[in-house]
Amino acid sequence: MKNKNITVIGAGTMGNGIAHVFAMNGFAVQLVDLSQAALDKAVATITKNLDRMLRKERITEADKTATLANITTFTSLTDSDIGKADLIIEAATENINLKLKIFKQLDELAKPEAVLASNTSSISITKIAAATQRPKQVIGMHFFNPVPVMKLVEVVRGYATSDQVTEQILDLSKQLGKVPVEVNDYPGFVSNRVLMPMINEAICTLYEGVAGVTEIDTVMKLGMAHPMGPLQLADFIGLDVCLSIMEVLYKGFGNPKYAACPLLVNMVTAGKLGRKSGEGFYSYTHGSRELVVAQQFV
Repeated sequence: MKNKNITVIGAGTMGNGIAHVFAMNGFAVQLVDLSQAALDKAVATITKNLDRMLRKERITEADKTATLANITTFTSLTDSDIGKADLIIEAATENINLKLKIFKQLDELAKPEAVLASNTSSISITKIAAATQRPKQVIGMHFFNPVPVMKLVEVVRGYATSDQVTEQILDLSKQLGKVPVEVNDYPGFVSNRVLMPMINEAICTLYEGVAGVTEIDTVMKLGMAHPMGPLQLADFIGLDVCLSIMEVLYKGFGNPKYAACPLLVNMVTAGKLGRKSGEGFYSYTHGSRELVVAQQFV
């Protein structure tokens, strides 16, 4: 980037991870969230992760200090220096109406040459870009959790995204030590078009009583060499997020194979969202993981 000024919208799990990675690579990062508590938690999380890296001797104390100094926080876009940003990355909740509202505002506040990126995991970049007057400069930059650890970045080209902007973001991802993969803008992109139906099928396998939670996860871990079983992974991602992506796939393709499993729908309706709520397919207490069997299978 020309002046290396980055603004990240949203201080949640993905937003603070994105801010961490950019700041550690020498970029000046503005982290914006409506909630001061969320910003404080984000900075605490970044500090904790840097301390972990320091203990493992992957960074020095000077690296930690410099990284934190590169991050400033704001509770309002209008109070920030967003007009100076060369790249703005939206990492808000996976909600299309919220993202359209944010991008319309970003388009009005950002300098004309700024690139607007979304960390969306499934929502159409083309649709997001249509909310702006600069669709050539709108692109998907889909990081993976945990951002400081995971190497992949899906670089998603909207229908109008320019070659120049695409190359710029591919190069930038490499500067961050990531491995970018260019994909076109279709529902779920590559990662979630492949992953989410697999997770959904695992949930259907449980729903139909073929096997239990640990049995399904064990088959996929030991038989297919997955580092985490699909039901545990669903808990890690968030069952509400899984359901949202399945709905995007179903609506986008109109194919019944993408219909969400009724068990997934029921669990989200009941507030059983996985790790974030303390219970999903597993129970999460004091950092431990204990099996939860849905009542209908007891």
